Amino acid sequence: MILGIHHAAISTPDIDRSIAFYCELLGFDLMFKAGWPKGVDSLDALTGLKESASQVAMLKKANAMLEIFQYESPAPRSGDPNRPVNDHGLTHICLDVTDIDGEYERLAAAGMRFNSEPVDTGPTRCVYGRDPDGNVIELQEFKDPNDPMQIAR
Repeated sequence: MILGIHHAAISTPDIDRSIAFYCELLGFDLMFKAGWPKGVDSLDALTGLKESASQVAMLKKANAMLEIFQYESPAPRSGDPNRPVNDHGLTHICLDVTDIDGEYERLAAAGMRFNSEPVDTGPTRCVYGRDPDGNVIELQEFKDPNDPMQIAR
């Protein structure tokens, strides 16, 4: 069952600048900062990238989370800082779910395209798929029902 939106994600060329903007200026709290090196097959499968490497930070404000990525590999294309709102922007939205395997099977049977089967990231199991326009939708299920990173319960 889909519970609700957990977070939106953005990609930036400067993660520290973005953390400072959202935390110092907008009042978000930094939940964690992490990342991964090249060669993590499960994360390459999840993201649909080869030889991916990234820094990542999760920020929280009230009932919303924002995930920020700074990809080091593969080299990203620069974005237009003045792009109109009708151009593509956010990297994905994340939906909290229960029974991720059941949701994955249900949505795949309905024609949703996925990069991989659900993968274990430690605190969650998650999978990236695409909506009909190609926008990335992440499904995630927390292993611990009391994990403080959860938004929807």
